[in-house]
Amino acid sequence: MRAAIDKAGRVVIPAAVRAKAGLTPGTEIEIVVDDVSVRLIRRVPKPKLTRVGKRLVARPTVAQRDLPPIDLAALVDEERNRWPG
Repeated sequence: MRAAIDKAGRVVIPAAVRAKAGLTPGTEIEIVVDDVSVRLIRRVPKPKLTRVGKRLVARPTVAQRDLPPIDLAALVDEERNRWPG
């Protein structure tokens, strides 16, 4: 998938990519630049560690309704289909 940079230096992220990555208006992203690429990483609140008995359990700090929907089976199929044979 390709996109172009406009005169103002903006890039439009296609709707399908935004939906898959859970990018909505106001979503914070981190821009990482290395020698060969520029990556956009969606910023998410870190989980909170809570003690349950003798164990530490990671609990989300975001309400369930605010999390993007994820179809795990589709992600697994997509990953399997990336590689030939």
